[in-house]
Amino acid sequence: MTALARAAGQLLTVGFDGLALPEDLRARLAASEVGGVMLFRPNIQTPAQVASLVADIRGAAPGDAPGLVAIDQEGGLVQRLRAPLTVWPDMLSVGAAGQPERTFAVGQALGAELAALGIGWDFAPVLDVHTNPANPVIGNRAFGTTPQAVAAHALAFWRGLRAAGLVGCGKHFPGHGDTRADSHLELPVVDHDLARLRAVELAPFAAAAAAGIDSIMTAHVLYPALDPDRPATLSRRILTDLLRGQLGFQGVIVSDDLGMKAVADRYPIEELAVQSVAAGADVLLIREPVDRQRQAFRALVRAAETSVAFRDRVMESAGRVAAMKAACRVALPGPAAALAARLGTADHRALASSFSSVDPRSPVEASPVVDA
Repeated sequence: MTALARAAGQLLTVGFDGLALPEDLRARLAASEVGGVMLFRPNIQTPAQVASLVADIRGAAPGDAPGLVAIDQEGGLVQRLRAPLTVWPDMLSVGAAGQPERTFAVGQALGAELAALGIGWDFAPVLDVHTNPANPVIGNRAFGTTPQAVAAHALAFWRGLRAAGLVGCGKHFPGHGDTRADSHLELPVVDHDLARLRAVELAPFAAAAAAGIDSIMTAHVLYPALDPDRPATLSRRILTDLLRGQLGFQGVIVSDDLGMKAVADRYPIEELAVQSVAAGADVLLIREPVDRQRQAFRALVRAAETSVAFRDRVMESAGRVAAMKAACRVALPGPAAALAARLGTADHRALASSFSSVDPRSPVEASPVVDA
């Protein structure tokens, strides 16, 4: 395989079905056709099984392009790993406590349990602002109802992850908090003008970029004030001109799953992959099936072989991915017998139970923030 093809593979983080690493995926990891793997509920049975699977995934990748295992572990509704790990409250309730130092502790404790399993990349924190109680997909996943509260708590959570050795991912740029549709099912539209977007939706992402967050995930959402034609995941205006240029983000830009209907029903996977990278994305998430993952890889290689500008984009992205992998300090999981002492500890469970629940359907009010 050529160096260019190996670089293109580093742009793909994929999912699979089952509790053990498929031989096809093992071979693609070994050949650097895939740069990372993300875990979902169908991949999870017991802590020992997850630790073994993670070790298998990471061991399959070559030493010069180590595999990075990712997961959505936000707390609340979105936490793929549950008991016997600590079950965390939703982040709206965590943020409502108004104490960023406690939010940091949540991020660090949650991250420590992921690190015990060898998982190094958490698709968290959510940087969306909860401004619409009827939002079907964000709601209590957000840390607050104001951009100030979201920035304070989301970045505290991220710093907690980093203290545990993980890399984090702010999402969903440029803001999914005021949508009325679920991008898993259809293409949402946010019609706010530029002044509103800058004041509310973009503000937490600007703070995260300034803080040096490791990665930021795109939203499959249309923002006519920013780009009337393309959803954020496919928009150079949004990913390169705004996020890179105006906000100065230096980390890895990650697409949301390209299998979500907001984009998958409108574009073939080859077009999605090439257009997203051309727009500025560095990593493409493709949960499954394998055929779509392979088609995306081949499309990236073909485009890079025929366009110098696209080849340069692929190499630039591969460099960013390598830097993020180097920043992850999560070791391979240890013996299964040692996991029990690191998962669902009494201290972690006490911290998780110390937050009062907040109803995300209540009328939106300002979130308190108390300086740490």
